[in-house]
Amino acid sequence: MPSTRTWDIFCTVVDNYGDIGVCWRLARQLAAEHGLRVRLWVDDLARFRRICPDIVPGLESQHSHGVEVAWWHDPFPAADPADVVVEAFACNPPANYVAAMVARQPKPVWINLEFLSAEAWVRGCHGLPSPHPSLPLLKHFFFPGFVAGTGGLLAERGLAQARERFQSSATEQARFWKDLGLPAPRTGELQVSLFCYPHGGITALLRAWAAGGTRVRCLVPEGTATAALSAFFGTDGLAPGAILSKAGVEISIFPFLDQDQYDRLLWASDFNLVRGEDSFVRGQWAARPLLWQIYPQQEAAHWPKLRAFLGLYCAGLTPEIAAAVTRLWQAWNEGDAAEVESAWPDFWAHRLELQAHARRWAGQLGGGGDLANNLVQFCEILLK
Repeated sequence: MPSTRTWDIFCTVVDNYGDIGVCWRLARQLAAEHGLRVRLWVDDLARFRRICPDIVPGLESQHSHGVEVAWWHDPFPAADPADVVVEAFACNPPANYVAAMVARQPKPVWINLEFLSAEAWVRGCHGLPSPHPSLPLLKHFFFPGFVAGTGGLLAERGLAQARERFQSSATEQARFWKDLGLPAPRTGELQVSLFCYPHGGITALLRAWAAGGTRVRCLVPEGTATAALSAFFGTDGLAPGAILSKAGVEISIFPFLDQDQYDRLLWASDFNLVRGEDSFVRGQWAARPLLWQIYPQQEAAHWPKLRAFLGLYCAGLTPEIAAAVTRLWQAWNEGDAAEVESAWPDFWAHRLELQAHARRWAGQLGGGGDLANNLVQFCEILLK
């Protein structure tokens, strides 16, 4: 592959951190592992800065981790299109950039990087071409997925080995907690990371933990579940550094972490609540039990996606445990407070089996290859 190959990735920050989280991981991996010249166009540098502290909002162009980060704003500047143009999640590059794609010879490879789904139809649509309705351009759909015949999942080289080293090293874990400004976990204390959208099940889960008889330390990024946490603890003191405690449940509020540190938080926790797409995938790679809150879509379009994933994920579980997982996940996504509170004890009673299953699941995730490598190979075929 020519080392001078150029890639442009376009990202609109819609869901705060899911969209940019995926794009930033992809851009970093393409530059670091494939030697590509990557330019990432982002429309909200301030939110991007939350997960990449190097970023300076307001700069037209800057570099971080071997990637050029360009500010996508109106009016869009004149820019030479790259060899490969990736629009993340159908975000539609600016009209003047698309016009420049038409004028470029040879034409760029144009990729629509789609949302992740476990639905069966994904394999049939992955890689399909789509001619532009009025311009001499061809777009290809690239679908991430969990099975062979899809684009796979983002995973850097050595990710599983790095996780294993961390989870087996008391020294690395102690350094992580120190860097986070928190004491090491107490013996027998359940470590939980919580990242979710606001909904009705959060307070119910806190009540279930309080009634469970096991000390829980829950680590929450600032701005997450603010109303529910304030209601449960009876305070508005939720700034980074705040530690709240009630009925055996302790909440620690911390600033947003960069992606590498967030991975370590997932690795260090016993149970991870994740949301959207980026943290959902990283929660699976963490090899820990998890609870996913899928991004709600109009006309309940997210429910088939949730059920499709549960069908894959629960296939290796006994019927009893699969039912406990499904019940909690459905209640959590419905925001059904009473059902969440009722479902938690049954779910966590299977924690040993869930932990073993999470490790098995993480071990089989790489069967379809990693997304960045699959995408590069796909585009190189089209560029020839």
